[in-house]
This record gives sequence, C-alpha cells and structure tokens, in this order.
Amino acid sequence: MHQQQLYRLPRELGGLQRHKLPQARYLQMAKFFLLALLVATLQTATAQVENPDTYPKRPIHLVVPFPAGGAADIVARVIAKPLAQAMGQPVVVDNKPGADGAIAAEAVAKSAPDGYTLFMATYGAMSAVPAMRKQLPYDVARDFTPVTSTGKFSFFLFAHPSVQANTLAELISYVHRHPGELNYGTGNTGAIVATAELATAANLAMNHIPYKGEVPAMNDFLAGRVQLMFATPANALPWVKEGKLKALVTLQDQRSALLPTVPTMAESGMKNLSIVTWSGIFGPAKLPATITQRLNLEINAILKQPEVSAEFTKQGFEAHGSTPTEFDAYVKEQLGVWNRAIHLAGLEPQ
Repeated sequence: MHQQQLYRLPRELGGLQRHKLPQARYLQMAKFFLLALLVATLQTATAQVENPDTYPKRPIHLVVPFPAGGAADIVARVIAKPLAQAMGQPVVVDNKPGADGAIAAEAVAKSAPDGYTLFMATYGAMSAVPAMRKQLPYDVARDFTPVTSTGKFSFFLFAHPSVQANTLAELISYVHRHPGELNYGTGNTGAIVATAELATAANLAMNHIPYKGEVPAMNDFLAGRVQLMFATPANALPWVKEGKLKALVTLQDQRSALLPTVPTMAESGMKNLSIVTWSGIFGPAKLPATITQRLNLEINAILKQPEVSAEFTKQGFEAHGSTPTEFDAYVKEQLGVWNRAIHLAGLEPQ
C-alpha cells in the first residue's frame, strides 16, 4: 500500500462513519489501516538498518582526528588501502581535526552503527581529553564499540638548533639558566601532558604555545618561534636528518631504529613518563557483533602484512592488534593512567 493511500484512509474512514457505516465494519477497516501503517513503518526502519551478512555495500569512512600528513593520518592511510581490498569497497580517510580529537570522536559517536563510519582514534580523544575536560559531548565507555588496537606511536623530544643543549641534562640546565625564555609547542594532548610531566619533574619554567596538530606546529618550530616540542618522527625526522631540528630523548622503553643515537629517558638519568601514546579503531556504540568481528579479523591480518609492517617501521609506529574485548579493557585502563598522569603533572581539568 502506498504512503499516499495510507494518509487518505483516515479521511475515508471519517466519511464512512458520517454515512453511518456499521460499527463492526468501521472498526475492521480501522484495524486494517493501523496494521498497514505498522507494516509500512517496519519496512522503512528495516531498510535503514544494514544487514551484517551483506556488509559492506558502499564506501567506508575512516575518521582521523588530526590534519592530513600527521602520524595518525599516515597510519590510517597505510591501513585503509589493504582494508579496501579486503572489504571490496573503498575506504575513505576523513580528516576531522580540532579540539584534541574531540570533534572527530563526537562525529563518530553520533553516526549510525552500520560499519560505514569508523574512528582511527588515538590516546588523545579517548584517554587524555576525557581526563583533561570536565565536560565532553561523548562518553568513551558508552558511545563507542572497540574494534581493535592498532599500536603505539614513537614520541621524541625535539629541539630547535638555537637551543644550546644536545642532551636532556643540558636542556634542563639551559632552562634553569633561562627561566621563562623557552617556548614549547604542542600539537596534541600527548605532547601537552608529556611536557607538563617533564616540567614538573625537572622544575622547568617554559611558555606553552598550542597548535591543532604537529603539522601546523612544524612551520613555527622550524622557524624557531617555538624551540622545543614532543612529537612523532613522522613529522620531525626529515628535518632532523637535514640538521634543522635535533632529537634529545625518546619516550620509548628502548632506542628507536629510526634514531639509534638518541637515548631513552632512563639512559638520560630520568624516570620515563607514565603515558602511552596508543591508537586503535572504534565504531559507534551498538555496532553489530558480526561487523565488529569482520573488521577485527581483517585489520589484524593487515597489521601483520610485511609491507604494512615495513611502512610502519619507517614512521616509528609499533603495530599490534587485539581482540575487541582486549582493546575494551585496555582503553578503560588507559583512562585511569591518563587521569593519574595529568594529576602528577599538575594540570587541572578545564
């Protein structure tokens, strides 16, 4: 029965009643109308729900919370190409930077749970921002479906050549001699917390210049308008090789193959920072289990591909997958870790 016909039925029934149609006949027709309306509504609702057995039937959007060219964006694009081949549909990387990842997270949380909108999340939106903000438009535990971990980013402390320090100890001494003169940039919440932890531990007085990502910060960093920054090698490594930046220390537990001469925090005489710069993929809440498992299986297989591993190594990214259950537990654990780290760093939730 067409929608136009359904809308005409009430007027027809009213007309029949005015013509004194027997009450039994009138009630029978009213029931027929209500049943037809219910069937039409159910058909419409069913048409809007993706059948997990036929997923996917159109392009999948992988939302990245940072600008193109950043570490998270590069990791997403490395995964997107083989994922598109495995799923038989294009995987479109959709950059939604801003608010330390909260804009992208909110967009995914409010999307339909049909598997066509996924979140290439980092510790920022899912660990640090919830610890640093009193109010958020999403809830990490309630509004997302964990799909899989993807790995950890390398994090280094880089300095501009104008800074008269080539080691962490020399940097601390330099800042003590020049309190309040050094500007440090941050392109994500990881950098904010890492610098705050270091500043608290070593009693450093510096000026904070925030940016909407590492890529936008890099121009000012290279120009010397900011002189210090925690960042991933994806954006800074080429400039280190050209001598336009220098790496002082890595936050990894071991030295990185990308910069093997750069020591760890422990080798530099300081305890390592407490934070972990992780990443993973989520869907919105109530993502069907069959779709979650399909994505988990395909992405974990991709993370083990030799060509993918080789590309990640170039970026200083340590890939490792997980089951959805393992990833869910890890995300909840990291919420506590980042809450403690922010407290120890002396940062107040805003």
